[in-house]
Amino acid sequence: MLHKTKSTFESLECSYSGETFPIDKPQRLNPKNGKPLLARYNLDKAKQTFNKDSLKQRRRDMWKFEELLPVFHYENIVSLGEGDTPLFNLRNLEQYIGIDELFIKDESNNPTGSFKARGLSAAVSKVKEYGIKGIVMPSAGNAAGAMSAYAAKSNLKAKVFMPKDAPIANIIECKAFGADLNLVDGFISDAGIESAKAADKYNLFDISTLKEPYRVEGKKTMGFEIIEQLNWKVPDVIVYPTGGGTGIVGIWKALEELETMGLIDDKKPRMVCVQAEGCAPLVDSFEKGEKFAKPIKNPSTIAAGMRVPMAVGDFIIFDILRKSNGTALRISDKEMIQGVKLFSEKEGIFCAPEGGAVLSATIKLKDQGFINTSDKVVILNTGSAYKYLDTLRDYYWDD
Repeated sequence: MLHKTKSTFESLECSYSGETFPIDKPQRLNPKNGKPLLARYNLDKAKQTFNKDSLKQRRRDMWKFEELLPVFHYENIVSLGEGDTPLFNLRNLEQYIGIDELFIKDESNNPTGSFKARGLSAAVSKVKEYGIKGIVMPSAGNAAGAMSAYAAKSNLKAKVFMPKDAPIANIIECKAFGADLNLVDGFISDAGIESAKAADKYNLFDISTLKEPYRVEGKKTMGFEIIEQLNWKVPDVIVYPTGGGTGIVGIWKALEELETMGLIDDKKPRMVCVQAEGCAPLVDSFEKGEKFAKPIKNPSTIAAGMRVPMAVGDFIIFDILRKSNGTALRISDKEMIQGVKLFSEKEGIFCAPEGGAVLSATIKLKDQGFINTSDKVVILNTGSAYKYLDTLRDYYWDD
């Protein structure tokens, strides 16, 4: 006998047209326009049990937010303990930069060492609930490791496509978890082409970033946790490293759901999209006021998670930035490493280059006046530097 969760998941909605789709079968993109579908919930029902007091009594992982996650039966939840990552003050960096309240949400504490665990836990759980037996996905690195781990946990067949120059840690962990790993020439976009072919050839469900509705649902739990950990206060600024964009989309979705349920007011943080100087399609198009981004032909950056030449949810991200009076900016690889070193030397946090990027971006934004001294700022480190030792070695042991 299966035991029901408190999920109030009731439909899927096209992020572009608003058209709704049923949830009784697997869905990917809107077949009419190729745009992402987003999960919608009965928020009136959810708020009857989803509240500040009840959340304190629940399990210590992302599945505590079960009313607003898409899985209907506990037996289908595939968990390795993802979520409930720390959020804490960066006291030394507050003084160094000149910000009164600077917090880090450190996602390196997740299973497989990155925030990708959240999205893959949600997606693999829903795949299991639908009775799907095999999955496939392209990845620049960390998502592949997470997908492989959750597939192993749930006894799913997993096929992964990654660029040949992906971090060695990600390659090793995919093999360790038993995934069918395929290394391709080129970038994640090239891996995506091969992944789509494999999905058709081997009857696998493709769980590429924002090409299915459920990874963003796992990522949005970062937003729930940030608000809960700040004692239900909304920060003034959230700074996020952006590749495919599920994280920033998910955090904003969480804020909208919390507002609708009356758990926060209508104040929203100014959202900041940080991209690599060598791969900044979102920044390029945002600066021009365009609705859709143009793909980057030859992306280059040491931050594998930010080397994404095209984001499927580009228009969603632009809408978030404009609604929140946010911004987007580029950070060079050199600035990323400076950020990694600052985190290490000032706070004892060994973060991924993506984390270094958001720290350097925060310093820039403070200097430019976008961030004020009195602002409450949350920056996200999406992964551990231990996944990048082969890259960082050149910067720390160059003698």
